[in-house]
Amino acid sequence: MERISNYINGHLKSPVGGSFLHVFNPSSGQIYAEVPASEPEDVENAVQAAQLAFPAWSNTSVQERHDILSKIAELIKERAATLAHAEAQDTGKPLNLAAQVDIPRAAANFDFFANAITQFSSEAHHGPHRNALNYTLRAPLGVVACISPWNLPLYLITWKIAPALAAGNTVVAKPSEVTPMTAFLLSQICIEAGLPPGVLNVIHGSGAVIGKTLNVHPLVKGISFTGSTRVGAEIAGITSPLFKKVSLEMGGKNPCLIFADCDYEKMLDKTIGSSFSNQGQICLCSSRILIERSLYDRFKEDFVKRAEALRVGPPMDDTSDIGAVISSEHLNKVLGYVALGQKEGGTLLCGGNQIHPPGYEKGWYIRPAVFENLASDCRTNQEEVFGPVVTLTPFETEEEALQLANDSSYGLSATVWTRDLSRAHRLSKSINVGIVWINTWLLRDLRTPFGGMKNSGMGREGGLEALRFFTEPKNVCIEY
Repeated sequence: MERISNYINGHLKSPVGGSFLHVFNPSSGQIYAEVPASEPEDVENAVQAAQLAFPAWSNTSVQERHDILSKIAELIKERAATLAHAEAQDTGKPLNLAAQVDIPRAAANFDFFANAITQFSSEAHHGPHRNALNYTLRAPLGVVACISPWNLPLYLITWKIAPALAAGNTVVAKPSEVTPMTAFLLSQICIEAGLPPGVLNVIHGSGAVIGKTLNVHPLVKGISFTGSTRVGAEIAGITSPLFKKVSLEMGGKNPCLIFADCDYEKMLDKTIGSSFSNQGQICLCSSRILIERSLYDRFKEDFVKRAEALRVGPPMDDTSDIGAVISSEHLNKVLGYVALGQKEGGTLLCGGNQIHPPGYEKGWYIRPAVFENLASDCRTNQEEVFGPVVTLTPFETEEEALQLANDSSYGLSATVWTRDLSRAHRLSKSINVGIVWINTWLLRDLRTPFGGMKNSGMGREGGLEALRFFTEPKNVCIEY
């Protein structure tokens, strides 16, 4: 059994209290590792190390930061196979998904921000008076906390760490205690890459303990969080009177709008992916599928056939399209929503049942579930399931499709399938979400802002938005 360590001040360390939590392999349901059950004293040690390292790191040249971040990216690429295997084991997702998406994206995050910081220029304004010059300085915040979830562990923690470090901050990172392995491996990579001690610290353990300590710590100047709306709301409530800089990326109940004039085969392929990738455990998955009435019956028949054909099985099996969900508790939550959908009057067209693959009978597997005949305002259509459960709803007009799409307390992303360019632009402007994909899904350009509206969050990450978040602007005005 592997024992994971905290990463504090450049060293791998056991928690001060000597307590550890079990880490489960979702595919087998068995314990395979132990992770520190860190205490406030561990967090304090990490914050103090970050505070001590901040003056030197914030004064390094842009080129020095670029070189170290690029080295980290290079080492992630060199160890891609090991990291992908660890990610699949930790999360239950298919190995090929971790190898093709999660690990390359983690390396890309460091590569991107290593280069982006070299292009992050200050602003200058001549005027408004004849002999006046204004310019803007951007200084790093100081010690920042980066808190990431379990569904895309390395992908999302590097999405936060890389811009924070590039901008000159020092970081205390808190990965999910459910999926800690790749963050531990990243700690080892950072040591090898020559990242100075204290610049990055990784603390493992309960979010209730670590998150709360970081949120109220007076030396933590900014918090970047990705996770549930419930926890995000708690963070906002705690940090608001403390005047910390906060970015919250939370849940989604994302609509997929399908019009009869779409490229049908491309749409069908992508919509299966947008519905069930990573067992539906991506905040950007399309869980509400809205279909133009004239196409509804054809789509329903083809989509259900595709969903039924998806192979649910162990992550390391190359034939598996869908792996295990993250935990027994989450499995029961998803099964509970399947039961709720039926209770609310929905017709279960396929799936929704737990399965037990041979040799993995104790793993947490569920077949993709597809519902129809559910009202837009029912709980199944309003609450985030975060699993392989989708609903199908027909619409008659573009106006009705827009109304259904916006009938949600969430506002993260939407997907629109149409060949009508004017319709695509109209809907993109009117759907209340932070991201709209037209005739595609999850096609990301790291230069673009990422985030949501309403209960999906506040603030934006990505590109220059991330560098702006992790810096404090200062205006300097000179009259000459």
